[in-house]
Amino acid sequence: MGDHAGHDAVRRSYDAVAEEYAARLHDELAGKPLDRALLGRLLEEREDGAAIADLGCGPGHVAAWLAGHGVRTVGIDLSAGMLSAGRRRYPEVEFRAGDLLALPAGDGEFGAAVALYSIIHLDPRDLPRAFGEARRVLRPSGLFLLSFHIGEEVRHLDEWWGHDVDIDFRFLAPSPVAGLLEEAGFTVTMRRERAPYPHEADTRRGYLLARRT
Repeated sequence: MGDHAGHDAVRRSYDAVAEEYAARLHDELAGKPLDRALLGRLLEEREDGAAIADLGCGPGHVAAWLAGHGVRTVGIDLSAGMLSAGRRRYPEVEFRAGDLLALPAGDGEFGAAVALYSIIHLDPRDLPRAFGEARRVLRPSGLFLLSFHIGEEVRHLDEWWGHDVDIDFRFLAPSPVAGLLEEAGFTVTMRRERAPYPHEADTRRGYLLARRT
C-alpha cells in the first residue's frame, strides 16, 4: 500500500487512527496464542542472522514482539502516523515508509516476512504483485506468514474510534489466496482457520504459511 492509485485513502485513514490504534492494540499478541505460535515458527526456521520483515506493520507491536526474541526486525507501512507511533514506542525496530506493491527493501534481504491483516486493504487484482514483491525480498526458502478475514464481503468504514476515515476491509477466501501465492513462487505449507477471540471483531480468521521456492 502507498503511492499507488487508491491507497491515499488508506494512508489517511490509518494516519487518523494511529495513536488510538497503537494505544489499544500494543499488547494484543498476549491474547492470541495461535499468532504467537506461528510467529515462533518463523523465529525457529529463519536463516541464522536474517532479519524478519513486518509488511503493513502499523505501529509495530508485532515487529517489536519479534525483536524481543533477539531478531532484527524491519517494519514497513504506508502510514506516516503509524510509523511515527512505532518509532516512539519501539526504538529497537527499524521502520521504513513503503508500499506492499513496491517494498523498500533489497532482493533477498529478509529471512522471513509477515503480513498480518495488511493485504485486506489491497485491490484483489494487486495481490499477485504484492506476493511477487514479498518473494523478491525474501531469501530462498524464506517463510511468509499471512493472515486475513475469511469471506467475500467488503466492509467499509467512514468512522473509526471517533475519527473520520474512508477505508475498505476486504475479506478473502483462503484457497484463491493460496493459489496466488503458488503462482507467485511460493509453496503453501500450512493453512489454518480460527474463530475470533472474545476481544476481537466477530470474523473468522485465516492463516497461510508459505515458503519461497
